[in-house]
Amino acid sequence: PNCHTHWNEFADVYEQQYPVALFNSVRYEIEGGGGTQSQLLHRKDALAGRSIFSGNLFQYLEENRKWRNRFVSVPNSYTISLYESKAAHERGLHPKVTISCAGYKALTSLDEYMELMNTSLPGIKAKVGSNPFIKCATQFPLILWHPYARHHYFCVMTEKEQKKWHAVLQDCVRHCNNGLSEDCPVQTPAFTDAVRLHRQAKGHYGTWDMMCGEPPQILANLVMETLHPELRNVIAPRLKGKMQQRQRNWMLISDAVYKQVLPQTKGQYEALVGVCEAQRVKLDATLRTDMDQIITSKEHVSSKIRALVLPKAEQLLRTSIQPYISSILEALMEPTSRGFSEVRDVFFKELVEISKNSLNGGGKEKLGEHMERLSMLAFHPVKMQSCYEKVEQLNLEGLQQRFDVSSPSVFVSRAQILMREQMDNAVYTFEQLLNQSLETQGENDLCKTMQKCQDRVLKKYDYDSSTVRKKFFREALLQIVIPYMLQQLSPSCSPELPRFKELIFEDFSRFLLVENMFEEVVLQSVTKDIMMAVKEAAVQRRHNLYRDSIILTNSDPNLHLLGETAAVDWAAKFGTDEADGTAEGGGSGEGGGSGKRRRQVVSMIQLDGVPLPYESCLEVPGVEQIPEEDVESKEEEKVEEKEEEEQEEEELPAEPKSPDSVNEIRDLINPVVEVVLPASEENQVNGTEPTTGTITMDDGLEEEVTHVTTVVDDAPKKSAKTSAQTILQQLIGNKEAETEKQRQEEADIKNAIEEIEIAVQDDDGGKQVPESDVELSPPPLKVTQLTDSSSHEDSGFQSPTNEAPEDGEPEPITNGLNRADQIIDPADVEVALA
Repeated sequence: PNCHTHWNEFADVYEQQYPVALFNSVRYEIEGGGGTQSQLLHRKDALAGRSIFSGNLFQYLEENRKWRNRFVSVPNSYTISLYESKAAHERGLHPKVTISCAGYKALTSLDEYMELMNTSLPGIKAKVGSNPFIKCATQFPLILWHPYARHHYFCVMTEKEQKKWHAVLQDCVRHCNNGLSEDCPVQTPAFTDAVRLHRQAKGHYGTWDMMCGEPPQILANLVMETLHPELRNVIAPRLKGKMQQRQRNWMLISDAVYKQVLPQTKGQYEALVGVCEAQRVKLDATLRTDMDQIITSKEHVSSKIRALVLPKAEQLLRTSIQPYISSILEALMEPTSRGFSEVRDVFFKELVEISKNSLNGGGKEKLGEHMERLSMLAFHPVKMQSCYEKVEQLNLEGLQQRFDVSSPSVFVSRAQILMREQMDNAVYTFEQLLNQSLETQGENDLCKTMQKCQDRVLKKYDYDSSTVRKKFFREALLQIVIPYMLQQLSPSCSPELPRFKELIFEDFSRFLLVENMFEEVVLQSVTKDIMMAVKEAAVQRRHNLYRDSIILTNSDPNLHLLGETAAVDWAAKFGTDEADGTAEGGGSGEGGGSGKRRRQVVSMIQLDGVPLPYESCLEVPGVEQIPEEDVESKEEEKVEEKEEEEQEEEELPAEPKSPDSVNEIRDLINPVVEVVLPASEENQVNGTEPTTGTITMDDGLEEEVTHVTTVVDDAPKKSAKTSAQTILQQLIGNKEAETEKQRQEEADIKNAIEEIEIAVQDDDGGKQVPESDVELSPPPLKVTQLTDSSSHEDSGFQSPTNEAPEDGEPEPITNGLNRADQIIDPADVEVALA
């Protein structure tokens, strides 16, 4: 019910903001306006026919707590797709997992990850285990962390791989966080204003880190912002086990809730937009007919609101805003300007390399290869990393608390996106100028031609860089200051606003909202100070900013005509093919035509001396607590993989298990541990008996046992005819050793039973169970006794009878309870937290 209330409140605000956004859009269209025209050309679809990166890494699987090799493809949509193998990707099979990186953080150390995890359950006291709930298989982890959704764990074999993958993952996060399209001049501002006003109604005025992704994802984050702490307060005290286990279980519960919220917000948002769009034609007609009257009415009401608000706003400005504007601006300008300067340097170095090649007689093919790489420079996360790192040093410490800025990440991400856009604009402009020169002047004195094009582009870049940065500084200052001013002024001004509604004609009331006009008055009150601060910074020339009086116009009157032409295909122009493994099979990935080969922005990583076949899906080399595969299990796995690949064409494989139902969430709160005990003759009766006793866990703690539940699965008589060795020989394909393997198997089972009987002690009707591999903690336990030997691989627990066998020993048969053919000898005991 709480979620529905939040949604209804948001929907009401969106429906109010939609006509206001339409009014602003139509007015802008009629009156014109806009900023300074850019000097550089802008490419419309830079990544058409491209993929970003692909390669192999190890993924940690939650369901069986093992590391598996996966082939990862990052298409031009920047979603991460994980496949069983490269062959599965090339065959166009569905990926095993698809990850949208919006809202995630890419981490490279377990320490970083544990710092974030330790904030997930504040106020909960529990014993801290010596090991985290995940043990990395190599020294080079890669972790995707999200405050609400499932976390993803990867690792690679070398530091070089880790750096490259980290740059790629960061680029995916950066791109997905910038999800709102500027091509929707009505829907996007209506949505962003509705989110902002909805949060302000809840008392949240500052910047918001989770304004990332597409609208349904942002709305899911909006719901979880309120729902998450409420759930945590209810569920967290009931979680059992050591702190790491509680954190893991809470993450899985949170992910289950998030997965249920996201589809609902998607459907509700689409329905809401549909309702508003259905009214658009009628609203648009009204606007165009009465635009002059609506503008006159708005100016009249705004003047009345200004008379109320301005004296209070000016007082607030003098005392709490103006003294801090210069320090905020300096904190923004220093790292941002270094980042844009680094973009210029990286671009220049690439052009120098191309010029060197032409001087050294590299030939057409070599030039084609260099130009192909240059064309994707802005989208090469490794080459752009040095630029991005400069702006990551942005620090607003000391100002964050005063102005309610949660973190500088919002401004860092925006600056990095602008840097990437400027780099691509510079590259695209250089390509078009060079191509035009080659067509008109030929290839004589190529180096001199490139030098001229380079100088023209760098001059244009300097001007556009200055313009973009000044606009960014103004917007960032407003984004920091305006929420603070609204928070301070709203208590005294908001109660006065309803009386101004009487001044608005009813026909215009949908386009003119007094709340929006109040915010505009506050914005206008501080805009002059911010513009002046940025202008003074430009005059100082400290950060390579052009003065506002310097305007480049018509420096290249015919240049923008080149922007209408198609992008240059250098590989086709010079008859070259992509080298260095930068071509990728088309498959069913995004961004490329069916059956075509898509060129890859980042080249594949070539590893020397890797100790395992890197294209296979073998487990990672064994480390402590991570079992290696033995020969027999590898053979079985190959058979399973072949079956899975055949099934993948028909249906999507299941992702690692997530607690998607109430019962599964309850199991996380009261976890179940299964151990193996021999079933005595006298206990072969169904039923639950209260008892008292203890079970010793692996951490040495003794847990209370309250009930013993015995479940007997009667095997059909015909099962005696199908002996265990018959099943075993079908599994391992060795019919000649049937008798010997049967005897060996029976001896193994007897030995295992004897070992268990030694460990089992009867204590006043209760049983003491061998130590488990799973960490749990204090609540009362319920013991359920089963008379079937089943696999515990997915639970992460391995009993003495189903451990990996020695060389030459057969594996025990582990059939399900409902199967007719089974071994009914050692009994399973299921331990559940009451």
